[in-house]
Amino acid sequence: MKRSWNTLSQMSNGTYAVQDFERAAYRLATEQVLYATDPRSRVAYHLVEDHYPDFVATLEPLGIRLERNAHYRYVVALPAHGEGAPVTLDETLALLVLRQRYDEAMRQGLIEDHGEVVVELPDLQESWQALTGRAMPDVGALRALARTLKRWGVCRLIDSEGDDPQPFHLRVRPAIVEIVGEQWLQRLDQHNRDEAGDTGAEDDDAAA
Repeated sequence: MKRSWNTLSQMSNGTYAVQDFERAAYRLATEQVLYATDPRSRVAYHLVEDHYPDFVATLEPLGIRLERNAHYRYVVALPAHGEGAPVTLDETLALLVLRQRYDEAMRQGLIEDHGEVVVELPDLQESWQALTGRAMPDVGALRALARTLKRWGVCRLIDSEGDDPQPFHLRVRPAIVEIVGEQWLQRLDQHNRDEAGDTGAEDDDAAA
């Protein structure tokens, strides 16, 4: 049975206040991933890690399940059902392409510290075209996509040094393994079905 935040606060002998537990639960629900290596989320991560069963019991009635990775030290909140916030086609494609690059780096043993994988823009462009049959978005659109993916805890954009011809590169984060699963493939399939339907409608209009 879940213990109340007030009980856990009292058990911590003043180390944590009730608000600390409330904020950590809210951050899991809204930010999805807490990494121990991130200064901004380090305290919340350790709070959740130390009281993991209580946070699991708190979020379960909301349709949110928790997964934790002790090796790379992060906790991720996942919807128990397939429904989620609306996601654009470019966001879906970006997630799937980055997941492919992450899996490939794992096979080649190219995982860096904290489980991250560096993806250079030329490699991203090649993979994007090969996997989606579409041209990769331009640099400005990629920056916007990276900001969205950062909020989901799966990617960070790192600006390049002055002598680097590419403006930035991406660092794919390990929680992408949990976040980009079967439901994302289903979303991509639905996008493809919708687009095929739109094309068919246009063909019918043209024929008429």
